[in-house]
Amino acid sequence: MKANTKGVIAVNDRRILLLLNQRNEQALSETVKRYGALCKSVVRDILGSEQDAEECLNDALLQVWNTIPPMQPDNYCAYLLRIVRNNALNRYKARKTEKRGSGHQSEALDELSELISAQDTVQSELEKRELLDAITAFLQELPQKQRDLFVRRYWRFASYKELASDFGMQENNVQVTLSRIRKKLQSYLKEEGVL
Repeated sequence: MKANTKGVIAVNDRRILLLLNQRNEQALSETVKRYGALCKSVVRDILGSEQDAEECLNDALLQVWNTIPPMQPDNYCAYLLRIVRNNALNRYKARKTEKRGSGHQSEALDELSELISAQDTVQSELEKRELLDAITAFLQELPQKQRDLFVRRYWRFASYKELASDFGMQENNVQVTLSRIRKKLQSYLKEEGVL
C-alpha cells in the first residue's frame, strides 16, 4: 500500500514539475491543493500565525515559479517544504532582531548548535547533502516516538510544554530524551565522518 501511495505522489509531483517547466500557472494551484495545508502547518508551528502561513506559502510559490526551471528537484515536496521553512525562519529571525525576544525556536536551535551551526556555514551542496543523508539515516533508526519528538522539536520548533502534552510525558522527561537523542546523533555523525 505504501509503495502505491509513493507512486501516486511521484506521478502527481512529476505532473506539477512538467506544468512548471511549461510555465503553466496551473502548477501553482495544484501545489496549493496538494501541499498547501502541510506548508501552512509548518509555518504556523514556527511563527504561530495564520497570516504568516499564507504569506510564506505565497512567497514559496513565487520562489518555486522562479527556480523551476532550471532546478529539477528529485523530491518536489521536500524542495517546497525547505523553501517554506526557510521563509518562516527568515521571518522569525527578522522579528527576533526587531523585538530581541526569546522563544522556544531560538532555544531549539541553540540545543542543536553544538552539532550543526544554526548559520549556513557548510561550504558545498555535497557536504549539505551528506549531512542531511546522515541525519535522515540516523532518524530512521530511532523508535517512532523518539523520531517524532526530534522532528517536532527541531523541524517544527514545538516547545517542551507542547511536546509533553502531546506525548503524555513530563517536560523534564522530554528534555532528557531529546538530550540523549542529540548525544546519539553527535556520536553517529562522528562515526560517519560528517562531524
